[in-house]
Amino acid sequence: MSHPLQDLLNEKGVLLADGATGTNLFAEGLEAGEAPEVWNFEHPDKISAHHRKFVEAGADIILTNSFGGTRQRLKLHKLQDKVFEVNEAAAKIARTVADKADHKVIVAGSVGPTGELFEPRGALTHADAVDAFREQIRGLKAGGIDVVWIETMSAAEEMQTASEAAIAENMPFVFTASFDTAGKTMMGMHPRDIHKVAAPLSEKPFAVGANCGVGASDILA
Repeated sequence: MSHPLQDLLNEKGVLLADGATGTNLFAEGLEAGEAPEVWNFEHPDKISAHHRKFVEAGADIILTNSFGGTRQRLKLHKLQDKVFEVNEAAAKIARTVADKADHKVIVAGSVGPTGELFEPRGALTHADAVDAFREQIRGLKAGGIDVVWIETMSAAEEMQTASEAAIAENMPFVFTASFDTAGKTMMGMHPRDIHKVAAPLSEKPFAVGANCGVGASDILA
């Protein structure tokens, strides 16, 4: 079965995604320590304008304002009981902008790290991580995303659990890792090993890649 993302890639060959959501929202007045996701409720007009600017610049893919949308991240802002609502709102805002665009735009549901360490280094269990990501993805799916965009990951297990959550919610997915100047992720993954992350998964990602770190030349080196 074809997918809108695959169809668009087949049509254009190369797709252009949007830029850094946090950086752009800081320019719009987001305060340090404030949750960008809160703006889905308090300043939906600014989130819409953010998406529109990238669409008008020619973006084929826009990412929802939901990077910190897991219960673990939202707990820092006392929003752990609003996971579904936060993510649904983020997806609806992006979906509305995409549907009004003058060209086909894919809405990708941004799913970032929980900020927690997995056992035995930390307290996060595999099952709890899958459950948290499923909770977030259900909200994004209800809001109308086309694909789950798992991004800026450092640990293989976190990419795997987020992927398992997307699979469980019957959603196609992409995952990307953040590689630093040492040539690896914060948790020690080498770029050449990113494809191994998908090995135990029952379904494979639509794509894998890198973001929010060094560029392609450093990764290849």
